[in-house]
Amino acid sequence: MPTEHRPRFVSLLIAAIAAGSFSLVSLHAETLSAQDPDPWEQKKAERFKPLTENDKRQIEAAVPAEPAAKPAAKRRVLVFYRCEGFIHTSIPHANQCVRVMGEKSKAFEADFADTYDVFQAENLAKYDAILLNNTTHMQFPEPSQRDAFMDFIIGGKGLIGFHAASDNFSRHPDCLAIVGGTFAGHPWGAGGKWAFKLDDPGHVLNAAFGRSGFWHTDEIYQYKPESYVGTKVLRVLVSLDMSKEAVSSRINDGPREVPVSWVRKAGDGRVFYTNFGHREDTFANSAIVKHMLDGIQYALGDLPADATPTDEMENLQPAPAPAAR
Repeated sequence: MPTEHRPRFVSLLIAAIAAGSFSLVSLHAETLSAQDPDPWEQKKAERFKPLTENDKRQIEAAVPAEPAAKPAAKRRVLVFYRCEGFIHTSIPHANQCVRVMGEKSKAFEADFADTYDVFQAENLAKYDAILLNNTTHMQFPEPSQRDAFMDFIIGGKGLIGFHAASDNFSRHPDCLAIVGGTFAGHPWGAGGKWAFKLDDPGHVLNAAFGRSGFWHTDEIYQYKPESYVGTKVLRVLVSLDMSKEAVSSRINDGPREVPVSWVRKAGDGRVFYTNFGHREDTFANSAIVKHMLDGIQYALGDLPADATPTDEMENLQPAPAPAAR
């Protein structure tokens, strides 16, 4: 029993014995009720707002009716959205978007969870991919949960990360490395409209963008140099277009290449990460939603996509954003 609950337990025990009504069952129930609730429950209740009918209509309209690839088998995705750090208000929008993706495209079924007990090998065996929806500062309470997470991916399954999925695992560097990098600030804030280039315009996971760079309003991270695994490991798909003064002027002394979306292999598994998704309205943007769905299908193993690291590729011709916003 936690030390902080012992005085309460002792007082209950003395009172029960004095009254002649001592019962282990009733005493256990009262002791449990005296324990503090999971703080996450209160935090998410304060941060998450119900989606309006208009929100739902816009998300529904943004989701493709057909997947890019027919599933080779019935697929199931575990969507995890617990936060120990900052809580993004876009999480319910992303959950709704993924739910609609599965229902509308028939590419997969989705289950949603926010407690770490789902990371057990016997439970994960039901799934083909894990999707981290804006999770922050994830820290597995038990080593077995970390091991189950890692074994799931490197054993041949998929990992998908939206936005703050790269702001996790400070105690688990091996998990952090699988994502590809960790948050180190966001000079490109959520209120700005930023230019994005396609590092590989012909890549199948960039089909949503029609071989052209673009402008989009969202918050974009840079990554800690010591954590970012780089283009020797990652196939970068989309990055900030630093040739545009509106983008490059946000930093004085920083990285000249800031990746936004990428894929990689991890053992026998597949990883898709995109930094898009801070804002609620990103999940009503049809191009980005298709980019996300295609990435999910890659991680599931249904949409073949080249994950050869960027440094090993020749003759890539990036597509810059247009001059006008």
